[in-house]
Amino acid sequence: MSASTRLLRSLPQPFHLEDLLIPGWAPVVAVSLAGLTLGFFAWYALIVPLHHATTSELGLLLITPAGMVATLLVWIGYARYFAQRSGITLVRSLQYDALTWMPFLLLWLTFVFAQQVALSARVFLIALSLFAIGKVLIYARFNQTVREVLIDFVATRVAIVVIAELAAVIIGQRAGTHVQESQNVLLAVWGRWDAVHYLDIATQGYQGTNMAFFPLFPLLIRAVGSLAGNHLVAGLLISNVSFFIALLYLYKLLQYEYDRAVARRAIFYVSIFPTSVYFNAVYTESLFFMLTVASFYYMRARMWWVAGLLGFFAALTRVEGVLLIVPFVIEWFGRYRAAPIRGLYNLIPGAFIPLGLALYMAYLWVLTADPLYFSHVQIHWNRHLAWPWVSIINAFTKLGHATNGTVVATQSLEIAFTALIIAVLLGGWHSLRTSYIAYMALSLLIPMSTSNLMSMPRFALVLFPMFAIMARWGERPWVNNVILAFSLPLLGLFTVLFTNWYWVA
Repeated sequence: MSASTRLLRSLPQPFHLEDLLIPGWAPVVAVSLAGLTLGFFAWYALIVPLHHATTSELGLLLITPAGMVATLLVWIGYARYFAQRSGITLVRSLQYDALTWMPFLLLWLTFVFAQQVALSARVFLIALSLFAIGKVLIYARFNQTVREVLIDFVATRVAIVVIAELAAVIIGQRAGTHVQESQNVLLAVWGRWDAVHYLDIATQGYQGTNMAFFPLFPLLIRAVGSLAGNHLVAGLLISNVSFFIALLYLYKLLQYEYDRAVARRAIFYVSIFPTSVYFNAVYTESLFFMLTVASFYYMRARMWWVAGLLGFFAALTRVEGVLLIVPFVIEWFGRYRAAPIRGLYNLIPGAFIPLGLALYMAYLWVLTADPLYFSHVQIHWNRHLAWPWVSIINAFTKLGHATNGTVVATQSLEIAFTALIIAVLLGGWHSLRTSYIAYMALSLLIPMSTSNLMSMPRFALVLFPMFAIMARWGERPWVNNVILAFSLPLLGLFTVLFTNWYWVA
């Protein structure tokens, strides 16, 4: 059975009214109350500010019951889907899922406090988070994939957070004046280096060198921040949720390509990679990783329009996202090689991928009269277009002339991680599909063509084909031990350095 057929069969079945009678009265009442609450607060947020009495009264009569009906439909539809995917009865699925809707009742607490509108947004975000967490926990109870991903995610993220917070409190930040994105020391540790640029864009819009950073991530921070009331918190939510979803897609993709053991090792290796602290921080790594892996997943499932749309958003997140057009074409050609005319319609969504980059270039053209300004401004960080070997020569030259220990360490790490990526690519290219290898090679070529190797340890983080290769090698116990011995100590060190304003990548 093809992946696309399995995906289509997993979609929820049509709603049947008799489904409401299956779980008993308590779950139906609970979900109905949650739906009435959502409908009421939708009316309160959207209609009441219009200050029109007739519209307000009519809206209350229509929107509140509509919220209940919509919630019941979503509840039953999702429960049917979950029952089918997890292999449990529909009754049990409805009863379990009803519990996840209860946090929305917390919205009524906002009438107890002042500043109701602002507080309602924050309570809604909290309720939505609890709603999602509840669904994940229930899914993990019955689904091995979600359970294994959740265990790795929680174990590694909690460990990184503990190390980061202890380092911030005990060691303290590097000497000098630094931007503080929060007065809370425990929260501020995640707003270092590039995070400052993304938060500035979300708060103030594009200015100066900030145009080197693509717009999707700061736009999401601004949107979520309107609910959270804090852009730093919004960025952390986006990064961590994106990383969890990315791990799910990577697991499913590699399970499909190889087996469950390879998938499990791959998600663990990427979770403990030395620079995986950036998956926690307000950086694009998590969002970009999620979008690229998900795009590949849907390419392999032959769901071309979904893959193209995700590629569009990836190209709006980082310039390397445009490279997804290459694996898209390779996968399309592999599917329709015998009859390319028949597949022309499914080639169209590939055009969405470069459209993401073109959209940002058009914006820069209007703003600065230079559509390539995002590239030209890289000179601020001593980056410019050059042959790939120039960056290696420059790195060794800096290392040879270095008199400062920090420069020696930084250049050594950049050279070492570049060598690691190249070695894994050369050693494992024959074990991956052509589309994976092409994407990894091009993703390595782009940063190497900027005259220096700055941030290569971080750029390696989103090269998921590298982790697929390492996961296959990790079948040998000694290789697995080498990977763990390499990754874990450096992850702890890099986390301490990053949180205290030392440059890592």
